[in-house]
Amino acid sequence: MKKCLKLLIIAWCITSCVSKKDILYLQYDEIDSTKVSNDYQLHFKPDDMLQIIVSAENLESVQTFNLPVFAIQTTDRVVGQPQLQAYLVDADGFIEFPVLGRLKVGGLTRVQVIKLLKEKLNPAYVKDPIINIFITNFKVTVQGDVARPGTFTVPNERLSIFDALGLAGDLNISGNRENVLVIREENGIKNEYRLNLKSKKTLTSPAYYLQQNDIIYVEPNYAKSQDATYTRSTGLFISLASVLISLLTIVTR
Repeated sequence: MKKCLKLLIIAWCITSCVSKKDILYLQYDEIDSTKVSNDYQLHFKPDDMLQIIVSAENLESVQTFNLPVFAIQTTDRVVGQPQLQAYLVDADGFIEFPVLGRLKVGGLTRVQVIKLLKEKLNPAYVKDPIINIFITNFKVTVQGDVARPGTFTVPNERLSIFDALGLAGDLNISGNRENVLVIREENGIKNEYRLNLKSKKTLTSPAYYLQQNDIIYVEPNYAKSQDATYTRSTGLFISLASVLISLLTIVTR
């Protein structure tokens, strides 16, 4: 009986040990560094909130094109940091811009929208305008086998898959690093990307840099999935079996 117990303890120790190869990121698949692009292009989508700031040497000429500053007002005090109002990109990809009216920005990059606004403003309304555009509600959702799953609103639109996982406290030891799912809506269609975080090929994936409203799901590895199949009745059965084995051992002595 003692020998069996020792064997069980040794087997448990062996199976519970986690190899570095099971948890290290970017550990294999050498890639051509010239294929790793830092040219990240974010495209505006419906439901984006865009803060558009127009400036120029003549400040009076741009006042009409900048929405007023606001803050949340209560009965006796102002709450929150004052900021410029934002433009909502509607379901068809349009915003309502002062004087210019409806403008199609959905599907365009920041550079393309800035070019569009400059062409419409200069020189008829503003001479040599300087335009900055920010997304105020850029967010991603991380779910599954991570330390702190949730939805994260971030000020930095250049967000990689590793940045997002860092916000969620990284993968648990039991998280499957070889099959991380990224769900992204593109042109009204939800597309899926699979990333193997152990491979350096992740750096060349179109899902390495995240888009607004991306969903990242980390599935549990095989061992944890198997653990989840055990129920209370299974545990009770094992306990009863252990008692019976002990009784049989005593009887047969």
